[in-house]
Amino acid sequence: MSTPTLIDSHCHIVFRTFEDDLDEVASRWREAGVTSLLHACVEPSEIPAIRALADRFPEMRYSVGVHPLDTEHWAADTVDVLRAAAKDDSRVVAIGELGLDLFRDKNLDQQLSVLRPQLDLAVELDLPVIVHCRDAAEPMLAELRERQLRGHCPRGVMHCWGGTPSEMAAFLEFGFYISFSGTVTFPKAVDTHLCAKDVPQDRFLVETDCPFLAPVPRRGKRNEPAFVASVAERVAELRGQTVIEVADASTANARSLFGLP
Repeated sequence: MSTPTLIDSHCHIVFRTFEDDLDEVASRWREAGVTSLLHACVEPSEIPAIRALADRFPEMRYSVGVHPLDTEHWAADTVDVLRAAAKDDSRVVAIGELGLDLFRDKNLDQQLSVLRPQLDLAVELDLPVIVHCRDAAEPMLAELRERQLRGHCPRGVMHCWGGTPSEMAAFLEFGFYISFSGTVTFPKAVDTHLCAKDVPQDRFLVETDCPFLAPVPRRGKRNEPAFVASVAERVAELRGQTVIEVADASTANARSLFGLP
């Protein structure tokens, strides 16, 4: 059987955990059928190193943004830094990862003050957003509703999905995609399993979020882009589809959202 064509729609290979063997990691993702990957950014100082990785690996595209748990990296000129980086390189295909995280931090007002200018920038540049949302669906949806009323709501993806089916339905109404990571392979992730079964065929992506959240049977080890194949396999099981069907759909969806090669 031919190897499915896959896109890892969210990874972090700039981290030091990949310093010693990145060429081998790249060989493995290519062998696994990963033809494109999107590198997410968590704060601006990463951008030069991520750009260098895109120079090294032509199948890579990337985002620029500030993670909700990295609000200390937001400064008066950060939105200008992100704008310049996005305009300077056509390989920047999204703003993020941005969002809200009330699981690890409770500083909602500070997180919103960092989130809002990034959402504005995405609308200004007509780029999708990569949204990290943990224990924060209600305030995130409230923000999107307010923006939709003003005609100022970007398109995007809810990455590393871990919410409930009703929360997923609410984000789908805003036109967002839902991206499944290694957590979909975890036996106790019942809500994530239900979402993977129910999400429309034209609205889901697959990702690793590596080096975090390695899928079963590698759980607890370093994750890497090749392992997105395990995510696709589990999504296929849950949906009663073939791996090829899931790979084809998720790849087409990622290309549609991000304009990936």
